Amino acid sequence: MFSGWRYRKLKATDDREEELRNDGDGRRDPNSKVAWWSRERYFGSIVFNICTFLLPALYGTLSKLWVAQIDSSMVATTDAYTYIGVFAEVINEGLPRGVFTVIGDRSSRTIQSRINLTYTLLYTQSLLGLLLSVIFCSAASSFASTFVPPETRGASLTYIRISSFSTLFSAINAAVSAATRALDRPDIPLAINSVATFVNIILDLALISTVRAPGLNPTANTQAGIRLACDGCGALAGVLYFIFTSKKALSTTPVSMETATKPNYIALKQLVRAGVFTFTESAVRNALYLWLISNIVSMGNTYATAWGVFNTIRWGLVMVPVQALEASAVTFVGHKWGAWRGRIGKEVRRARAGWGDIRNIVQPAIKSFVIVFWIEILLFVILAYTGGVRSFAYYLSNSETAAEVTEIMWKSIEWCYIFYALSTQLATILLATQPRWYLYQSLCSNILYVLPWCIAVTKIDMNAGNAWLYHRWIFGGSLVVSFGIIVVVDGFWAVWLWKGRSKMAPIQDGV
Repeated sequence: MFSGWRYRKLKATDDREEELRNDGDGRRDPNSKVAWWSRERYFGSIVFNICTFLLPALYGTLSKLWVAQIDSSMVATTDAYTYIGVFAEVINEGLPRGVFTVIGDRSSRTIQSRINLTYTLLYTQSLLGLLLSVIFCSAASSFASTFVPPETRGASLTYIRISSFSTLFSAINAAVSAATRALDRPDIPLAINSVATFVNIILDLALISTVRAPGLNPTANTQAGIRLACDGCGALAGVLYFIFTSKKALSTTPVSMETATKPNYIALKQLVRAGVFTFTESAVRNALYLWLISNIVSMGNTYATAWGVFNTIRWGLVMVPVQALEASAVTFVGHKWGAWRGRIGKEVRRARAGWGDIRNIVQPAIKSFVIVFWIEILLFVILAYTGGVRSFAYYLSNSETAAEVTEIMWKSIEWCYIFYALSTQLATILLATQPRWYLYQSLCSNILYVLPWCIAVTKIDMNAGNAWLYHRWIFGGSLVVSFGIIVVVDGFWAVWLWKGRSKMAPIQDGV
């Protein structure tokens, strides 16, 4: 009876905290409440995040369409940008994905500290992104030999060199987007993608669309240059918007703007302590994925084009609800985790959480889980039984053969992505609380299932005719296996927390 009363009291406290704004010095203002559609509330943040992820999904779809109309043989080349992005994900999912346990802690940290952490992250990501861009540009020939079909490798070198510098801008965007979501400012990532999409529309219409200015002869390299310009404009807009909002937030605090914006060792240590787990997880997962991709590319241009088109459809518009719900879930799980850490004390390294505490912490993730389940079921029924996938694939590739292969891919593993959508929401619990557990579940999936397949494909006599027989088990099977693993690991995380056996990372303020 007492435990039930205690849970209701704690839940009411956390629900009340969610309704209160942060004032300038990081304390709560008890007289200020926000509506459900505010960016500081769960459902309000979903609206912002849907708009944010929808814009680049539309652009990714349109870019393939334009290139298909310019030169259908170069559609697979545009996937080089995607594979460069996979390498960049290692740094973009390293420190940025760990921010929700530190910058997202709005109960135990002051606004000054959270802003200082964000600037430290931004400087670090910029340096890493620049370094990676230079490496890709220098190694364009080696990259093409691995990730571009033989038919178009020679014509793809310039495209890769141009696209390589998108790594710098993506690193900046990842830092600003993740940190500002943790600061309850999803309007900043929305501004980044809005500016990038607006610039893209103008340049696409003027240079490569069917209504472009007469006399122009665009190539795939033209599209690469446009994409780079869009990424750069978006990154600049995000940084400027963040500087403006951080200056406004610090205007009522005793900390100067110069002090808060200067990166420091304590802030970097806090970011690395959380980010080392997400960095390792991303490095292992993407290394195995690129290993498999090099095998797909070796199957020829038609097969590689079909795989690229499949991913454009699946990871484009169809994935927007999953990404938006994940972003909101990880943000608000981080807030609730910070509120619980604040109650038990910053200095506590091992604490026992009641089941009421655990239920309250995971509540945003469970909400996202339920919502995404019904959305994915609806999309699966619509896309599987309307026959629109083949037409859409032909529209993007301008190749009947590639469209046919894409349809085969879709029908055989699309249902597996329902499990992916669900496991993504459950993974936010680990990502926003104790990232080491997030690393554990990913290692289980990749080492126990994906790695054996990576080794097997080098021994199997594969060709374009039988490759999908194996690839569907690799990619589809990994999604189903990952769902089972995340359910088990979430359960262990909850039990360890309930027994007081989980080790808490210390909370330190750099300013």
